[in-house]
Amino acid sequence: MPEVLKAPLTVEFPFTRSLGPVQSAFLTGLRERVVLGVRTRDGRTLVPPVEYDPVTAEEIRDLVQVAATGTVTTWAWNHAPRRGQPLGAPFAWALIRLDGADTALLHAVDAPGPDAVHTGMRVRVRWAEERTGAITDIACFEPYDGDDPAEPAGHSGEFSNFENFEDPVTGIVAPARLDYTYSPGRAQSAYISALSEHRNVGERCPTCRKVYVPPRGACPTCGVATLEQVEVGPRGTVTTFCIVNIKAAHTANLDIDVPYVYAHIALDGADLALHGRIGGIPYDQVRMGLRVEPVWTEGARFPDHYRPTGEADADYDTYRELL
Repeated sequence: MPEVLKAPLTVEFPFTRSLGPVQSAFLTGLRERVVLGVRTRDGRTLVPPVEYDPVTAEEIRDLVQVAATGTVTTWAWNHAPRRGQPLGAPFAWALIRLDGADTALLHAVDAPGPDAVHTGMRVRVRWAEERTGAITDIACFEPYDGDDPAEPAGHSGEFSNFENFEDPVTGIVAPARLDYTYSPGRAQSAYISALSEHRNVGERCPTCRKVYVPPRGACPTCGVATLEQVEVGPRGTVTTFCIVNIKAAHTANLDIDVPYVYAHIALDGADLALHGRIGGIPYDQVRMGLRVEPVWTEGARFPDHYRPTGEADADYDTYRELL
């Protein structure tokens, strides 16, 4: 039984979105140290504000200013903050109902320890020194006893000065990142281990007899476990392909000139096409049926690209079921 592999994996990308009038007002207000909610027809004040009443689905745009102070309604202690979280030291995640609001806002509470946090605790906003029009303009919340006149508690009421804000926030770029440990499992661990020896190993379904590369541990058609290993390739046939005209972020540091071609390649003996880059041929000469073979670079676990073998093109009937 081959060793099951594990590796750290990070998925990261910037998420860019435009803002409607309500979210634009909310984030612009935070930049100006003003917390805005939105009032529903039945008098509820929602913070953070939304554009549609979650109960009636009515459009709502009646902006209301609420206080920068509030009450913790529930909380959980974060013993080990992660990268990008509001505070570097342990803190509490809390739902905080600001004075004048009927719903709770999720944010961080800076407290010396879990014993210092409780439901019903009074807190106030600690504003970020530099504010850009984002939820991070609230650096965190901190305990508040109401006795510090240097930091006004704020007030609630109608708000009509949003139009006077200069340069309203109309869009945000939010970084999205997920760090986790990935284990490919028994079947794909065997596949990856074989690739380190420049071999392609798939698994055959005991029912339909199809060979899947990369193997999945079970037949996607029959739903039964696959255990019989089958070595395929190394040569194969281009079934479909696309021409890439824009250099993507993940290829920015690679020695790949655009345009280039990515293709689905049916390795000899496999019943599932895998994808790979086609090289050694002008991009406009790549075609369906082209016979290719892998090109390995020193120390690489996967083929760098596939190049033409010089054989005659495969007949369409030999790969049409793999399109």
